[in-house]
Formats: sequence, C-alpha cells, structure tokens
Amino acid sequence: MKFLMSLMIGFTLALCAAGFSSKAQANDDPIVIGAAIALSGFVAPYDDGPLKGLQLAVADINAKGGVLGRKLSVVTADTKSDPAQGTNAAIEVLEQGAEMVMVTCDFDFGAAAALQATAAGKVTFSSCAGDPKFGVQGIGPLAYTMSLGTPAQAATLAEWAYKEKGWRKVYVQMNSMVEYFKSLCSNFKIRWEELGGEIVGEDVYNFTEVKSFEGQATRMKQNTEKDFVFMCAATFDGPSLIKQVRNAGENTPILASESMDGNFWLEAVPNLSEFYLSVYGSMFGNDPNPQINDYVAKYTEMHGQAPFTAHSMTGYSLMEAWALAAERAGSFDSDAIRQELDKFINEDLLVGPTSYTPELHINLYRGMQIMEVQNGKHAPITRYTAEKVPPITF
Repeated sequence: MKFLMSLMIGFTLALCAAGFSSKAQANDDPIVIGAAIALSGFVAPYDDGPLKGLQLAVADINAKGGVLGRKLSVVTADTKSDPAQGTNAAIEVLEQGAEMVMVTCDFDFGAAAALQATAAGKVTFSSCAGDPKFGVQGIGPLAYTMSLGTPAQAATLAEWAYKEKGWRKVYVQMNSMVEYFKSLCSNFKIRWEELGGEIVGEDVYNFTEVKSFEGQATRMKQNTEKDFVFMCAATFDGPSLIKQVRNAGENTPILASESMDGNFWLEAVPNLSEFYLSVYGSMFGNDPNPQINDYVAKYTEMHGQAPFTAHSMTGYSLMEAWALAAERAGSFDSDAIRQELDKFINEDLLVGPTSYTPELHINLYRGMQIMEVQNGKHAPITRYTAEKVPPITF
C-alpha cells in the first residue's frame, strides 16, 4: 500500500501541474460535486447510502437557492471497490468539473481517490472513514471525514458496555483486513482496561484468507469467562461469523460498531437477539431525534426506499458542511473553504455536533445512538458520548 501511495502522489502532482478545468468560473453553470466511490463491488453498500444522502442534501440546498446563489449538481465515478481504481475515478469526476469530491467510507478504499482530488486542489470528504489517518496526516490539509473517529467509537462502546450494561469480561474478535477494524479493536482494548475491564480472550482473522468461521465459533464458545463479545467486523464478513457462532449454540451478547449497521444482512441470522451496536441514527423511523426521522422520510420519498444504514447521514452532512463553509467564505476557493471548515466548533449538522481544527479533520466527541437487536428487530436504547477518548496515533 505504501508503494502504491508513493506512485499515486507523484502521478497526482504531475496531473495537478497540468491543471483541471474549473466550472466555478462560469457563473451560469451549476457547481459540480463529485463522488468517486464504490458503485459496485463489496464496498458499494457503504457508499450507496452516503451518495443518496448527498443527493438529498443537494436537492435541499438547491431548493433554498443553492450556495452563494449557485445551484449544485452531482457526478459520479466507480472505483469498483478497488483501491487501485480510486485515482481514475477521481480524475473522472475532476474532468467533469468537480469542485468538491466525496470518496469512499474507508481510509484503505478511499485514500487513492482522496490523494488525487486533494492534489488537484479540491476539498475532499470521506463520508465515514473512521481511521484518523484520513485527514491532514494521512492525506493532506484538504481532506476531511464526517465520521466519528475510531478512538471515539471504541471508547463510546467500551464505556457503555462497562457503565450501562455492567459487563466486566470481554472476548475480542477482529477482522484484520482494514485499518478501521484494527484501530477500533486496539482503542477499545485501551479504554476497556482503563475502565477496569478484563480481556479474557482474543481471536484475529483476515477475511480475505478465511473460508469458514467454524474455528472462530469453536474458540469463542470454549471461552466460558466472557460476559460479551466485542466484534470488529463489517456486514461483508460479520453476518457469516455471527451465523456460525449462533448455530454453534453460543448466545453470548455481541457488541459491534457502525460497520454492522442495517437490517439487510439479518436474513443470514433469522431472529437474531442479544446483538448491540452504535450507529449515527436509527433508520427505522424510531430514532429519539425527530430530525433524523424526518430525514428518513425525505430520503424514502426521494429514493423510493429507506436508507439501508445511517452512513447515509454522513453523505448528507458533508454536503451541509461544505455548503456552510463556502457561504461563510463567500467563495468556492478550496483554501478559503478549508479555513472555514477548520473553524467548525460543534456545528449542528444532521449527523451531530461537528468540529474541525487545522490539525484534526475527524470528530472525537460526538454521541452515537446505541441500538439493540432482539428477535431480528432494531430498537434504539440511548445516545451515548464517550467521556474519555484514547490518544490518537498516526
């Protein structure tokens, strides 16, 4: 990956020198928003919702007159869930005049497109990359993510499990495939032990290498000390693991992050119970926040179906953020917009209070909705904010 990144940086700087055409100078044209994301492949479910959320935000902004009196339009390009295709996808939307670019909801799968877009001088948002490297340190000063950082996600889950559920002993199960999972599990363990919790077992697998989760299920069941399982996985691997675990008769509560959001995968585990997770909001019309329920209704009206996951909220909110910063800057100049974004302090966006600084382009103190799944049905429990977040490491 590091070798690939070095090639990309050199290539992108060369292209940047050649320059991309800017439609922002043609006052009668709409401002183009680009989405260089996974429209196909196994990452697509994580990008589909943010794209549709962004499209809804654009419609709402246009209905109010646009940004600085200019309407917005959206263009897309497919990375095909392949990091190596990210550069081409970014070039495609840039050549169509994109003034801001949204990339995939993950550092590993979105970094290449982000490097290309920022090298071209465009503010770039990942909808929901949780790894803090997606920002100044890993991409550059024009890169932002609308996600709650993995240190904060992990701390939120650890504190809720310890303080609200009274659990004390955890078994940690991790997919090492991407940085998000590794950061999530690592920070969870740090905060869990700070709280006084005990780690009684750990298991690691790489989804690209496993053919069955029988071994993981067996080892998990053999551990009789645990109060619950903390799982760092996503909907492309988590359902198979959970199915194997439950079929083995292991019914210990499982706690997961927003990477397991949605009910589309529950067909694999009918009537699942004792499953808990954190999300940006409930997409089932039962969120305690009426604004989120209104969003779900508007999204459903526009797209013909409710959001699959609350990741869609991050697409809506990154558009809110960029538009707000442009209005305050009085300009579509990327550096001017960056300066305004870096002043954000608890801005009231759909996804929640959002703050950025010149050094940190990810959020660390924002509440998440804790959900439970009982008998195959999602229900909100509480919105929880971590009191202490482990230090960020890059």
